[in-house]
Amino acid sequence: MVRRLIASGVCLSALFLLAFSPARAEAPSMDELTQAVVRVKTFVRSDSRTAATLGTEREGTGTLIGGDGLVVTIGYLILEADRVELTAGGKKVAAEIVGYDYESGFGLVRALTKIAAKPVKLGDSSGVKVKDRVLAVNFNGADNARAALVVSRREFAGYWEYMLNSAIFTAPPLMDWSGAALIDAEGRLVGVGSLIVNDPMDGGDIGPGNMFVPIDELKPIMADLMTQGRPSTPPRPWIGINSEEVRGRLFVSRVSPGTPAEKAGLKKGDIILGVGGKPVGSLAEFYKAMWSSGPAGTDIRLNLLQGVAPSEVTVKSMDRYNWLKMNRSY
Repeated sequence: MVRRLIASGVCLSALFLLAFSPARAEAPSMDELTQAVVRVKTFVRSDSRTAATLGTEREGTGTLIGGDGLVVTIGYLILEADRVELTAGGKKVAAEIVGYDYESGFGLVRALTKIAAKPVKLGDSSGVKVKDRVLAVNFNGADNARAALVVSRREFAGYWEYMLNSAIFTAPPLMDWSGAALIDAEGRLVGVGSLIVNDPMDGGDIGPGNMFVPIDELKPIMADLMTQGRPSTPPRPWIGINSEEVRGRLFVSRVSPGTPAEKAGLKKGDIILGVGGKPVGSLAEFYKAMWSSGPAGTDIRLNLLQGVAPSEVTVKSMDRYNWLKMNRSY
């Protein structure tokens, strides 16, 4: 069914009418939605930790969720940013960073002057299921919004020491996906755009799609982000590598400068065999084993293949926030 609906080329307006039926009088109109979805542009110093990989000028989308100008976006857009600029209703508005959460990937900013739009209500992403019709909206407005279908709900493990238990995957893909709003049939925000992926359907091959971070991941940490800029829960151990799965093996693809991994001697091309003697063959297994070792600062015993010789290397993990050069105003 998913393949047939995607292949049928059902137009945006038809899917929109199906999803936002007149019976749902409380649902926002397309105009109201697009007014609340804003452009986010950030400026990052060239000596920041993430400048080389994410750039010094970043652009994406945010969604107004509070009458006080509170906007939710994807966190990598605002990471280490010195300045944030929103564009709403064709007008540029200065904004401040409110908070950032590495584990979920969410970021919050607040407009410093009023945005003339009605905030979008947060939905229940736990109720989003495969074959649901959704609408993906970015800062380009209604003409570039994408009617889509949820094609899978599953675990997602990213190469940058990141994992979600139940990410939302949709197809066909929305371009300019960073921070895009995923809207359900009630007109509520159920996800925030993170990636374009080649395998949105679990076990299937239907072409590219998008991965959205479920909005339910934001709710438990919202108060902490607004009062102290980050969650109050103990941070997970972080070592500072990118890694990738190749035929059941985990290869180190990048070691970030100044990180615990670099200090412990890890290098690009090393193969991760296990953690503390427990074999791992996927990113998810690797992260679960590492994070179950204890909080940030815990010694992580990695079983590696460096060249042709197996070895065990102890990496003293750290809190990733302490490695980043964060804006100390939040």
